Amino acid sequence: MMRGLALAMLALALFGPYVAPFDPLDQNLLALNQPPGPEHLLGTDHLGRDVLSRLLAGAGTTLAVAAMASILAFVVGAGAGLLLAGLGRGAEALGFALIDTLRGLPPLLLALIALAAMGPGLSPLVLALALSFAPLFAHVARTARRREQAEEYVAAAIVSGAGPWRIVLRHIMPNLAGPLVTLAAIIVPRCVVTESVLSFLGLGAAPDAPTWGRMAADAARLAEAAPHALLVPVAAIALATGACAALGGAARRRVDPRRAG
Repeated sequence: MMRGLALAMLALALFGPYVAPFDPLDQNLLALNQPPGPEHLLGTDHLGRDVLSRLLAGAGTTLAVAAMASILAFVVGAGAGLLLAGLGRGAEALGFALIDTLRGLPPLLLALIALAAMGPGLSPLVLALALSFAPLFAHVARTARRREQAEEYVAAAIVSGAGPWRIVLRHIMPNLAGPLVTLAAIIVPRCVVTESVLSFLGLGAAPDAPTWGRMAADAARLAEAAPHALLVPVAAIALATGACAALGGAARRRVDPRRAG
């Protein structure tokens, strides 16, 4: 069921803007806060914009931001963790002192600091989210590398004359994929939620951008008059969180050699 939901979310992200019944930015001041009906299946918001159209248009933006931020956090964090773990005790201790400092701060606070330094916009939002979650990938990569280096296959590779980076890339990395993919499955929905909170606070995407977080932020102020406008994006965020977790679990079973078959 969750895999089907994940595929449905992916379809929304890819084709949602093309099947939206209305322009998500069009305002109709004669149809403010209308409940769901035949013309507007999910109702309208406080500016008369079609909620379904904004939901479909925002799916691509919200999920793309979360996916790109997670991939960037994966590459930067895991790369830093593996690199520092192979540079010796001094470099590793110094590097992870900084990483631990960042990891001790809540990701939302890190994202707020990064956005304050870079300014609003989708690109700064992706970078801010990536920097917020990269320390988690660094720690998982270092821990997994230390565990794998104690295995017999690594000792056999050293005896056969393989260099340290060849051992990492050819022998250790395939066994690190499982833990890292599992973490990515957790980080993607967290990026969705964090992006939504940042949009709720007025940061990140442009004010008229139809992201799910922006929709929730706009609707929260008039929740009593138009509860549907708030419930729709909140439900979409919750479903996307479950779908990403299920998709991540399935991906781990495919890439983790220990779970093959």
